[in-house]
Amino acid sequence: MAKLLIILMILCHTMLVWSQSNESTKDENGSHFTGRISRLNSKARLARIRTDFENIKFLNRKDRVEFWNETYPDQRCMALVEGRTNDYLLLKISQFDQCVVKVHFTTGSYLHFQSPDLAQTVKIAKELVEILLKKRLAMQAKKDRHQKDLSGYVEKVDAVNKRYEVLRQKLEIEWQKELSNLEEDKSRSFTEFKNAEARLNEIDTKLEAYRVEDHNLKLDRWSLDPALYIKK
Repeated sequence: MAKLLIILMILCHTMLVWSQSNESTKDENGSHFTGRISRLNSKARLARIRTDFENIKFLNRKDRVEFWNETYPDQRCMALVEGRTNDYLLLKISQFDQCVVKVHFTTGSYLHFQSPDLAQTVKIAKELVEILLKKRLAMQAKKDRHQKDLSGYVEKVDAVNKRYEVLRQKLEIEWQKELSNLEEDKSRSFTEFKNAEARLNEIDTKLEAYRVEDHNLKLDRWSLDPALYIKK
């Protein structure tokens, strides 16, 4: 009976620890994350943490970070951010030795982290994201409207091109017709010119045939002697 009671107490304690751990891992404000210690420097009281937490970009130098071991979620320590990269976080632990004993961590330990400063920064970022999403929605609607106008311009240009193509074809037909009329006028004028030329030649021929001379002799170098010709 005593053994059963002890087993029940152990199970209750385990369930309590698991429940506390589960509650502690809930990330309602985007400030809770996990990571593994990749390097420790006890003299400088520094710990380098390897993490895949995307919101690490919101952590700033001197931000407070609380950390704990999943096995002992109620035993926590506080550290300050000294630096960060995309994958690593450098923490300054002021009470380094006490935290090693309290949290039970060493190189390779898997820990949980939570930052109240990060929670505030994430809150501001979320508000900013909501504002930006609203602006993006409005800008997307504006872009779609302008895109529709541009598509309409293409259709309008096509309509203008078709209309002026019809006008061009009509004008070309009129142009060819005018040229044809001019060619006909030219042919008619040329025919009349030839007829007039022929009639003129005919008249000249008749004039030559019926011409009457005023002198019966042509003048030559002997014409100066009046004794050599008879004047009518």
